[in-house]
Amino acid sequence: MRVLVTGGGGFLGGAIVRKLHERGDRVRVLGRRKYPSLPEGVESMQADLRDREAVFKACEGRDAVFHAAAVPGIWGDRREFFGVNVEGTRNVIDACLRASVKKLVFTSSPSVVYDNRDMENVDESVPYPRSYLCDYPRTKAIAERMVVEANGKDGLRAVSLRPHLIWGPGDPHLIPRILERAGKGQLVRVGDGRNKVDLIYIDNAALAHVRACDFLEPGSPLEGKCYFVSDGQPVVLWDWIGRLLQKMGIPPVRRCVSYRTAYAMGALMETVYKAFKLPGEPRMTRFLASQLATSHYFDIARARRDFHYEPEVGPEEGMERLIRYLLRARPGD
Repeated sequence: MRVLVTGGGGFLGGAIVRKLHERGDRVRVLGRRKYPSLPEGVESMQADLRDREAVFKACEGRDAVFHAAAVPGIWGDRREFFGVNVEGTRNVIDACLRASVKKLVFTSSPSVVYDNRDMENVDESVPYPRSYLCDYPRTKAIAERMVVEANGKDGLRAVSLRPHLIWGPGDPHLIPRILERAGKGQLVRVGDGRNKVDLIYIDNAALAHVRACDFLEPGSPLEGKCYFVSDGQPVVLWDWIGRLLQKMGIPPVRRCVSYRTAYAMGALMETVYKAFKLPGEPRMTRFLASQLATSHYFDIARARRDFHYEPEVGPEEGMERLIRYLLRARPGD
């Protein structure tokens, strides 16, 4: 199969590329930078998703497209979020239609349905909320709807996956942020510490994408659908963080604030950062406070049924792999 992976040099995109390459698919990568670590034989194209002609060229001759590129994060330039996550996705869809690509697998996020309250074992029937606290879920929700609406046009079959909190060796976002803040004594527990969340180990996330693509055949139940995917075993968030810190020899989190206080602090910091156009991002935002204090885990029965998704790496094995990687990568070791 001839495939294109947008964001193929990133954490998830790179894992998808490796899995496809290992099984013999002809892989092309589209990204904003050069990625020297790509496997030998993988074709690389350098361009921004907002460059329509470059995206069109990248999709030419492809049987399937994995659209994993996005601007992530809880803070940043609104134009960047909309430009890449919305306009970039529109360019990918248009390019698939123009190049007669048959399959489009889109990486979405459970945050597109997160309404800042506990979400416990919810399935894909949960609706989009009326409003969002930051631009990442807002723009990903717009993009996801576009992908769903594109299904069936000119023979294109499209599916959206919602992996939650991807983690594992090489993670450039979640794990480094936790370790950095905890190491500086800046990590504060929000809420009562009993909230459960879903995670998905990087190998499981890549597997889910590849399996969804393989099952995305004419008449399959995947067409135009959205799927939650995870490790299938929600964790108590602050216990999981505590275990990670213990294994890395970092003192445990001792300070805590109520959800209400953290939310108010986040609102204040957002106002100050916007008013004074401060660089960087606030240490607390309303969205971050909500994510740290509430439960958000999901029913993956639909993924198990429709494309036989089953996590290959369990939480215990994943943690051991992560710790080995972090200890090897730690300066001075």
